[in-house]
Amino acid sequence: MTTAKDIMHEGAQWIPKTETLLNAAQRMRDLHVGALPVSDENERLCGIITDRDIVVKCVAEGHDASRCTAADLVQGTPRWVDANASVEEVVEEMGNHHVRRLPVIENKRLVGMISEADVARNLPENQVHAFASRVYATPPQT
Repeated sequence: MTTAKDIMHEGAQWIPKTETLLNAAQRMRDLHVGALPVSDENERLCGIITDRDIVVKCVAEGHDASRCTAADLVQGTPRWVDANASVEEVVEEMGNHHVRRLPVIENKRLVGMISEADVARNLPENQVHAFASRVYATPPQT
């Protein structure tokens, strides 16, 4: 069975919720990533911020990225997957919650990230379309 740990990118890094969005953007640039998991003071996942979040919810709104923090952007229940979860479980989690990136947790610690491209590379060709359709579908309004 192929697991989340088998398909993830290792070396993912937290950003504390107290970190400024300017520092978060610089870290994304340095790591060549478009998203960072956000941790609370106990190094527990409390959300994810993306480069798009910084642009749309901070910069485009006229806020100062050197004063806004990651905590200002995180909302809702963060989604994650256990390192031993099957690819099918990863697909289910991403599809059900319309997320494109998923932190991988092992023993309560961040060990990697999975993107939709990682999943697509590990699905049979006939399942890639169904997966993409679920992830990119418009989520129901609540």
